Amino acid sequence: LMGELFTGTAAPVAYITIAVLTATTYTFGGLMREQVCTYMCPWPRIQAAMLDENSLTVTYNDWRGEPRSRHAKKVQASGQSVGDCVDCNACVAVCPMGIDIRDGQQLECITCALCIDACDGVMDKLGKERGLISYATLSDYNANMMLATAGGSSSINPSLVRTAVGTFSDQVAHFHIRKIFRPRTYIYMGLWSLIGLGLLYSLLTRDRLELNVLHDRNPQFVTLSDGSIRNGYTVKLLNMIPEPRTIVVTMQGLKGADMVVVGDDIPAGRSFAIPVEPDRLKTLKVFVRQPADQIHAPAQTFKFRVEDKASFESNEYTATFNAPEAAK
Repeated sequence: LMGELFTGTAAPVAYITIAVLTATTYTFGGLMREQVCTYMCPWPRIQAAMLDENSLTVTYNDWRGEPRSRHAKKVQASGQSVGDCVDCNACVAVCPMGIDIRDGQQLECITCALCIDACDGVMDKLGKERGLISYATLSDYNANMMLATAGGSSSINPSLVRTAVGTFSDQVAHFHIRKIFRPRTYIYMGLWSLIGLGLLYSLLTRDRLELNVLHDRNPQFVTLSDGSIRNGYTVKLLNMIPEPRTIVVTMQGLKGADMVVVGDDIPAGRSFAIPVEPDRLKTLKVFVRQPADQIHAPAQTFKFRVEDKASFESNEYTATFNAPEAAK
């Protein structure tokens, strides 16, 4: 297909498909990025339904960051408390969604963690601990907020979470790996494992040889000069392996009938062999003819069967042979 696209010999539907996908990708990914994530993507809704108080989310730890100030030394000199946040807005500048994580968890957040990296860089320059913005759980956040507000006060005092020497108090809650392993996560892992195994099974057991048959609609049948009835079919053989193979096409049922491939020097009969290139679709025009004295109904069912004699893979398709009422 790639060669046909460059030489201009590909089917029109190929060019149309590429044009549509290119236009929609550029529109959604280039012009409507934030709108797609906010209004069209289902993931924020799914994520919100799956989270609980022990789930890791990107969190601004205002229990140590507030009150924020760009002049921390002057504020401290005046005897007021000041947090670690210097209000540099680096977290907002790097956010692809343009949100301020300091406003709390938001639907638009895609959990890319760019704000975490940006804030950690600022904390390194200031000589402070990393993690002002970090992955944290709601339970740890609430516990630390209770500590920083002295049990529920409306104002945050960051000095309450630190010792006299400036390090974090032992009472500050930190995430522990054990919180990952709990009933909810085991259920999620089990569900995703089942889905993964199902996909793997379907991939390993999928048909590698596909057959599709289309009956000619106009005319549905043709009466030949000897009185026999002929039906036309478009037979499509899909080889889904990267190796060439020879496919044997056999007609089952339809007493006394034979078939011939249009455009190929293949003698009429009830079966024929045809080569199919790797990863390609082979389309054949096949005429099926049945003598008039063998026709006992205006519509008879029969089967096209395809088989690769080398791998013994096979497939079948049930088709209908039409005849005039008078031929019964």
